[in-house]
Amino acid sequence: MCETRPAKISVVRLIDGHVFLETNSHWVERALKEREVNRAVKEREVNRAVKEREVNRALKLLLLAAAVVAPMSFAEPVRAQSAAVAAASGTPPAVPAAAASTPAFDVVSVKLSKPGASGSNSDFNKETYTATNVTLKEIIQYDAYEIPGPQILGIPPALERVAFDIQAKIDPAVYAQMKTQGKEQFYLQFQQMVQQLLADRFKLAVHTETRELPVYALTIAKNGPRLQPANDPHAGTSFSSGRAGQLTAKGTSAEQFAQKLTRSLSDELGRIVIDKTGLTGRYDLTLRWTPDIGPAPMLNGQPDTSAPSIFTAIQEQLGLKLEPAKGPVPVLVIDHAEMPSEN
Repeated sequence: MCETRPAKISVVRLIDGHVFLETNSHWVERALKEREVNRAVKEREVNRAVKEREVNRALKLLLLAAAVVAPMSFAEPVRAQSAAVAAASGTPPAVPAAAASTPAFDVVSVKLSKPGASGSNSDFNKETYTATNVTLKEIIQYDAYEIPGPQILGIPPALERVAFDIQAKIDPAVYAQMKTQGKEQFYLQFQQMVQQLLADRFKLAVHTETRELPVYALTIAKNGPRLQPANDPHAGTSFSSGRAGQLTAKGTSAEQFAQKLTRSLSDELGRIVIDKTGLTGRYDLTLRWTPDIGPAPMLNGQPDTSAPSIFTAIQEQLGLKLEPAKGPVPVLVIDHAEMPSEN
């Protein structure tokens, strides 16, 4: 079911039969049932990008929206509309509470992980959510809010390195009802359930704001871009990773590519990536690099360190450049969190 690798840097997530493996923050998306699942969940916000930059900025704020009192999801069309209006007026968007009909886990067990445990994984399948050897930040980042690590601020020092084993069950009838909905709605409800679990057991309280923080600006390198126009620019956008240190994109815009770098390489880069290329086309591209974090990718059974760093690879292979800069970054701020009592 779930792969567990010997290092803590591996995170495996199984959501309703679909496996998502992240190694060193590089996603390997392997659709087990349908080809479109490869991007239906993980790339849903990318496919909703709008042309106008002000609305795009509002949507990015929306993706980081979190309930101060009650949990909520990150992708609702109504919220996108209100956020866009709020952005245009200079007023922060309102934070609506989760729908009253959102299901909740009936039985929850939270325990400290065994000392020396290695490998992290989480899955939600057959009415049970299981997370093994995960920190609070990892649960927030991967399961509750799906937000890059550098945009999560304020984790209490006492909880930064503490790992937990969590098991939570939901009524089988409720789970069956959730599965009758679309994949996206199923996943959004799962997120809301984990948000509520954190609020109940960790007393987690959060809010969103925008801060001026270090970022990377994706710009055009001195000799110009080396991007291949998309074979079919109307076929939508997809990303895939055959292994760590490799990313293939089809039909991506420069802005979508910057967003993908933020999601997949947040731990390695340590900051978000903002598109400043001015490019408006759609492209097919393949990027290969040697990760700075964790073991080198394997090739024919041997460690492969022949590829350059991510910074050099982007410049040499794509004709683009990551330049340090500062900019407004929407962040999720932890107002309160505490050590949960064991069962």
